Amino acid sequence: MTAVLVESGPDKGAIWHSGEPNQEQKALVAGNAWADLSHRGIISISGKDRLTWLHALTTQHLEKLEAGKWVEALILDVQGHVIDQLFLVDDGNTTWLHTENSRTQEILDYLNKMKFMLEVEVKDQSNDYAVLRAPGKSDLLGGPYALVPRVELKETTDAFSKSYSQVGMWALEAERVSQGRARLLFETDHKSIPNELGFINKAVHMNKGCYRGQETVAKVFNLGQPPRKLVRLHLDGSMVAMPEHGAKVYLEDKEVGFIATVARHYELGPIALAVIKRNVPGDATLICEGVSASQEELALR
Repeated sequence: MTAVLVESGPDKGAIWHSGEPNQEQKALVAGNAWADLSHRGIISISGKDRLTWLHALTTQHLEKLEAGKWVEALILDVQGHVIDQLFLVDDGNTTWLHTENSRTQEILDYLNKMKFMLEVEVKDQSNDYAVLRAPGKSDLLGGPYALVPRVELKETTDAFSKSYSQVGMWALEAERVSQGRARLLFETDHKSIPNELGFINKAVHMNKGCYRGQETVAKVFNLGQPPRKLVRLHLDGSMVAMPEHGAKVYLEDKEVGFIATVARHYELGPIALAVIKRNVPGDATLICEGVSASQEELALR
Protein backbone atom coordinates (compact mmCIF):
# COMPACT_ATOMS: atom_id res chain seq x y z
CA MET A 1 0.00 0.00 0.00
CA THR A 2 1.13 3.57 -0.69
CA ALA A 3 2.53 5.34 2.34
CA VAL A 4 0.21 7.74 4.16
CA LEU A 5 2.00 11.00 4.98
CA VAL A 6 1.62 13.22 8.04
CA GLU A 7 -0.31 16.25 6.84
CA SER A 8 0.38 18.75 9.61
CA GLY A 9 2.26 19.35 12.85
CA PRO A 10 5.93 18.81 13.78
CA ASP A 11 6.18 15.62 11.68
CA LYS A 12 4.59 17.07 8.53
CA GLY A 13 5.84 15.26 5.44
CA ALA A 14 7.00 12.17 7.30
CA ILE A 15 5.42 8.77 6.69
CA TRP A 16 2.46 8.16 9.02
CA HIS A 17 2.03 4.47 8.13
CA SER A 18 1.94 2.21 5.09
CA GLY A 19 -1.39 0.48 5.65
CA GLU A 20 -0.50 -1.98 8.43
CA PRO A 21 0.23 0.13 11.54
CA ASN A 22 -0.16 -2.78 13.97
CA GLN A 23 2.30 -4.91 12.01
CA GLU A 24 4.68 -1.96 11.88
CA GLN A 25 4.51 -1.61 15.67
CA LYS A 26 5.23 -5.29 16.18
CA ALA A 27 8.25 -5.11 13.87
CA LEU A 28 9.52 -2.03 15.71
CA VAL A 29 9.22 -3.67 19.14
CA ALA A 30 11.02 -6.76 17.83
CA GLY A 31 13.92 -4.63 16.59
CA ASN A 32 13.19 -5.52 12.97
CA ALA A 33 12.28 -2.08 11.66
CA TRP A 34 13.69 1.29 10.65
CA ALA A 35 12.12 4.72 10.10
CA ASP A 36 12.92 7.81 8.07
CA LEU A 37 13.31 10.86 10.32
CA SER A 38 14.80 13.09 7.65
CA HIS A 39 12.22 15.78 8.44
CA ARG A 40 14.10 16.50 11.68
CA GLY A 41 16.48 19.45 11.99
CA ILE A 42 20.22 18.69 12.08
CA ILE A 43 22.86 20.99 13.63
CA SER A 44 26.62 20.46 13.89
CA ILE A 45 28.98 22.04 16.43
CA SER A 46 32.70 21.82 15.77
CA GLY A 47 35.75 23.31 17.48
CA LYS A 48 37.86 22.28 20.46
CA ASP A 49 35.58 23.98 23.02
CA ARG A 50 32.34 22.39 21.76
CA LEU A 51 31.72 19.88 24.57
CA THR A 52 32.57 22.14 27.53
CA TRP A 53 30.49 24.88 25.89
CA LEU A 54 27.45 22.63 25.37
CA HIS A 55 27.94 21.28 28.89
CA ALA A 56 27.47 24.82 30.24
CA LEU A 57 24.46 25.63 28.05
CA THR A 58 22.38 22.49 28.49
CA THR A 59 21.06 20.23 31.22
CA GLN A 60 23.28 17.29 30.24
CA HIS A 61 26.81 16.35 31.39
CA LEU A 62 28.72 16.68 28.11
CA GLU A 63 32.31 17.59 29.04
CA LYS A 64 33.51 14.01 28.58
CA LEU A 65 30.88 12.70 26.20
CA GLU A 66 32.00 9.37 24.79
CA ALA A 67 32.32 9.33 21.01
CA GLY A 68 29.44 7.53 19.33
CA LYS A 69 27.13 7.67 22.36
CA TRP A 70 23.76 9.36 21.86
CA VAL A 71 22.42 11.42 24.77
CA GLU A 72 19.44 13.69 25.36
CA ALA A 73 19.67 17.26 26.65
CA LEU A 74 17.40 20.23 27.24
CA ILE A 75 17.77 23.97 26.92
CA LEU A 76 15.83 25.85 29.59
CA ASP A 77 14.91 29.48 30.08
CA VAL A 78 15.93 31.39 33.21
CA GLN A 79 12.77 30.24 35.04
CA GLY A 80 13.58 26.59 34.31
CA HIS A 81 10.95 26.10 31.60
CA VAL A 82 11.74 23.65 28.80
CA ILE A 83 12.58 25.50 25.59
CA ASP A 84 14.30 22.86 23.47
CA GLN A 85 14.97 19.11 23.44
CA LEU A 86 18.16 17.90 21.77
CA PHE A 87 19.49 14.46 20.87
CA LEU A 88 23.27 14.60 20.56
CA VAL A 89 26.19 12.45 19.45
CA ASP A 90 29.89 13.31 19.14
CA ASP A 91 32.15 11.70 16.53
CA GLY A 92 35.42 12.85 18.09
CA ASN A 93 35.63 16.00 15.98
CA THR A 94 32.09 17.32 15.78
CA THR A 95 28.98 17.17 17.94
CA TRP A 96 25.81 16.52 15.98
CA LEU A 97 22.27 17.05 17.20
CA HIS A 98 18.80 16.47 15.87
CA THR A 99 15.73 18.33 17.03
CA GLU A 100 12.27 19.47 16.00
CA ASN A 101 12.53 21.07 12.57
CA SER A 102 10.52 24.14 13.57
CA ARG A 103 12.98 24.87 16.39
CA THR A 104 16.17 24.62 14.34
CA GLN A 105 16.57 28.31 13.54
CA GLU A 106 15.82 29.39 17.11
CA ILE A 107 18.45 26.97 18.43
CA LEU A 108 20.99 28.23 15.89
CA ASP A 109 20.31 31.84 16.88
CA TYR A 110 20.67 31.06 20.57
CA LEU A 111 23.88 29.06 20.18
CA ASN A 112 25.49 31.71 17.99
CA LYS A 113 24.66 34.38 20.57
CA MET A 114 26.39 32.33 23.26
CA LYS A 115 29.72 31.66 21.47
CA PHE A 116 31.59 34.67 22.91
CA MET A 117 35.36 34.05 22.49
CA LEU A 118 35.18 30.24 22.47
CA GLU A 119 36.40 28.12 19.60
CA VAL A 120 33.13 26.68 18.32
CA GLU A 121 31.37 26.74 14.96
CA VAL A 122 27.64 26.11 14.64
CA LYS A 123 26.03 25.08 11.34
CA ASP A 124 22.58 24.10 10.10
CA GLN A 125 23.19 20.75 8.39
CA SER A 126 19.54 19.88 7.70
CA ASN A 127 20.01 20.05 3.92
CA ASP A 128 23.14 17.89 3.96
CA TYR A 129 22.46 15.28 6.65
CA ALA A 130 19.49 13.26 7.84
CA VAL A 131 18.71 11.11 10.85
CA LEU A 132 17.16 7.65 10.66
CA ARG A 133 15.69 5.45 13.34
CA ALA A 134 18.03 2.52 12.73
CA PRO A 135 17.07 -1.17 13.10
CA GLY A 136 17.36 -2.59 16.59
CA LYS A 137 15.55 -2.71 19.91
CA SER A 138 14.39 0.66 21.20
CA ASP A 139 16.71 2.47 23.59
CA LEU A 140 15.83 5.08 26.23
CA LEU A 141 16.01 7.89 23.67
CA GLY A 142 13.74 6.34 21.06
CA GLY A 143 16.74 5.19 18.99
CA PRO A 144 19.04 3.67 17.93
CA TYR A 145 19.73 6.56 15.59
CA ALA A 146 21.88 6.76 12.46
CA LEU A 147 23.18 10.05 11.11
CA VAL A 148 23.56 9.83 7.33
CA PRO A 149 24.78 12.27 4.64
CA ARG A 150 21.84 12.96 2.35
CA VAL A 151 23.87 11.90 -0.67
CA GLU A 152 24.01 8.44 0.94
CA LEU A 153 20.41 8.42 2.19
CA LYS A 154 18.87 6.31 -0.57
CA GLU A 155 21.72 3.80 -0.47
CA THR A 156 21.35 3.47 3.30
CA THR A 157 17.57 3.14 3.32
CA ASP A 158 17.68 0.61 0.48
CA ALA A 159 20.16 -1.44 2.50
CA PHE A 160 17.93 -1.28 5.60
CA SER A 161 14.88 -2.32 3.57
CA LYS A 162 16.57 -5.48 2.33
CA SER A 163 16.46 -6.98 5.83
CA TYR A 164 14.05 -4.82 7.82
CA SER A 165 10.59 -3.26 7.55
CA GLN A 166 10.11 0.46 7.19
CA VAL A 167 7.70 1.94 9.73
CA GLY A 168 6.13 5.35 10.11
CA MET A 169 5.42 7.87 12.84
CA TRP A 170 2.29 5.99 13.96
CA ALA A 171 4.47 3.13 15.18
CA LEU A 172 7.15 5.40 16.63
CA GLU A 173 4.65 7.55 18.52
CA ALA A 174 2.72 4.53 19.83
CA GLU A 175 5.98 3.14 21.17
CA ARG A 176 6.90 6.51 22.71
CA VAL A 177 3.55 6.83 24.49
CA SER A 178 3.73 3.25 25.76
CA GLN A 179 7.20 4.00 27.18
CA GLY A 180 6.15 7.32 28.73
CA ARG A 181 8.76 9.43 26.91
CA ALA A 182 7.91 13.13 26.73
CA ARG A 183 8.52 15.05 23.50
CA LEU A 184 8.93 18.75 22.89
CA LEU A 185 5.87 20.43 21.30
CA PHE A 186 3.67 17.54 22.43
CA GLU A 187 4.01 17.11 26.20
CA THR A 188 5.45 20.61 26.75
CA ASP A 189 3.79 24.00 27.02
CA HIS A 190 4.93 27.44 28.22
CA LYS A 191 4.87 26.26 31.87
CA SER A 192 6.69 22.94 31.53
CA ILE A 193 9.64 22.23 33.82
CA PRO A 194 11.80 19.08 33.52
CA ASN A 195 10.63 17.70 36.88
CA GLU A 196 7.09 17.21 35.55
CA LEU A 197 7.94 15.22 32.46
CA GLY A 198 10.36 12.45 33.39
CA PHE A 199 13.52 14.26 32.27
CA ILE A 200 15.31 14.13 35.66
CA ASN A 201 18.40 11.88 35.65
CA LYS A 202 17.86 11.33 31.93
CA ALA A 203 17.99 14.50 29.85
CA VAL A 204 18.78 16.39 33.06
CA HIS A 205 22.01 15.37 34.82
CA MET A 206 21.71 16.10 38.54
CA ASN A 207 25.45 16.14 39.28
CA LYS A 208 26.83 18.88 37.08
CA GLY A 209 27.62 22.58 37.29
CA CYS A 210 25.44 25.58 36.70
CA TYR A 211 23.24 26.02 33.63
CA ARG A 212 20.38 28.37 32.86
CA GLY A 213 17.27 27.33 34.77
CA GLN A 214 19.10 24.99 37.15
CA GLU A 215 17.87 26.78 40.28
CA THR A 216 14.25 25.86 39.56
CA VAL A 217 15.10 22.25 38.73
CA ALA A 218 17.20 21.79 41.88
CA LYS A 219 14.69 23.55 44.15
CA VAL A 220 11.75 21.43 43.02
CA PHE A 221 13.85 18.26 43.12
CA ASN A 222 15.14 18.86 46.65
CA LEU A 223 12.32 20.68 48.38
CA GLY A 224 9.03 19.63 46.89
CA GLN A 225 6.97 18.27 44.03
CA PRO A 226 6.19 19.95 40.70
CA PRO A 227 2.65 21.31 40.32
CA ARG A 228 1.89 18.88 37.48
CA LYS A 229 2.74 15.33 36.46
CA LEU A 230 2.93 13.26 33.30
CA VAL A 231 0.61 10.24 33.26
CA ARG A 232 -0.33 7.60 30.74
CA LEU A 233 -4.05 7.30 30.10
CA HIS A 234 -5.93 4.23 28.92
CA LEU A 235 -8.81 5.57 26.88
CA ASP A 236 -12.26 4.08 26.40
CA GLY A 237 -11.84 2.23 23.13
CA SER A 238 -15.56 2.11 22.36
CA MET A 239 -15.51 5.72 21.18
CA VAL A 240 -15.00 6.33 17.46
CA ALA A 241 -13.24 9.69 17.80
CA MET A 242 -10.30 10.11 20.15
CA PRO A 243 -9.24 13.40 21.82
CA GLU A 244 -6.64 15.45 19.99
CA HIS A 245 -3.48 17.16 21.21
CA GLY A 246 -4.29 19.98 23.61
CA ALA A 247 -7.77 18.76 24.53
CA LYS A 248 -8.71 19.58 28.11
CA VAL A 249 -8.85 16.82 30.71
CA TYR A 250 -11.49 16.96 33.45
CA LEU A 251 -12.03 15.35 36.83
CA GLU A 252 -15.80 15.54 37.16
CA ASP A 253 -16.45 19.17 36.14
CA LYS A 254 -13.00 20.55 37.02
CA GLU A 255 -10.29 21.07 34.40
CA VAL A 256 -7.12 19.33 35.59
CA GLY A 257 -4.82 19.14 32.56
CA PHE A 258 -4.44 18.49 28.86
CA ILE A 259 -3.97 15.64 26.42
CA ALA A 260 -0.48 15.64 24.94
CA THR A 261 -0.18 12.66 22.58
CA VAL A 262 -2.81 10.07 21.62
CA ALA A 263 -1.84 6.75 20.05
CA ARG A 264 -3.42 3.43 19.14
CA HIS A 265 -1.13 0.72 20.45
CA TYR A 266 -1.26 -2.79 19.01
CA GLU A 267 -1.47 -4.35 22.51
CA LEU A 268 -2.65 -1.59 24.85
CA GLY A 269 -5.31 -0.11 22.57
CA PRO A 270 -6.04 3.64 22.69
CA ILE A 271 -3.53 5.30 25.02
CA ALA A 272 -2.35 8.83 25.63
CA LEU A 273 0.16 10.90 27.53
CA ALA A 274 -1.42 13.70 29.52
CA VAL A 275 -0.09 16.44 31.76
CA ILE A 276 -2.35 16.86 34.79
CA LYS A 277 -2.31 18.50 38.21
CA ARG A 278 -0.16 16.74 40.79
CA ASN A 279 -3.02 16.42 43.31
CA VAL A 280 -5.34 14.44 41.01
CA PRO A 281 -5.95 11.05 42.70
CA GLY A 282 -4.26 8.25 40.80
CA ASP A 283 -7.37 6.06 40.85
CA ALA A 284 -9.71 8.77 39.54
CA THR A 285 -11.40 8.30 36.17
CA LEU A 286 -10.81 11.31 33.93
CA ILE A 287 -12.90 12.63 31.04
CA CYS A 288 -11.67 14.26 27.84
CA GLU A 289 -14.03 15.24 25.02
CA GLY A 290 -16.54 12.68 26.22
CA VAL A 291 -13.96 9.87 26.41
CA SER A 292 -13.32 8.34 29.81
CA ALA A 293 -9.79 7.35 30.80
CA SER A 294 -8.05 5.53 33.62
CA GLN A 295 -4.61 6.66 34.73
CA GLU A 296 -1.29 4.86 34.94
CA GLU A 297 1.43 6.53 37.01
CA LEU A 298 4.85 6.88 35.38
CA ALA A 299 8.20 6.69 37.15
CA LEU A 300 9.44 10.24 36.60
CA ARG A 301 12.78 9.95 38.45
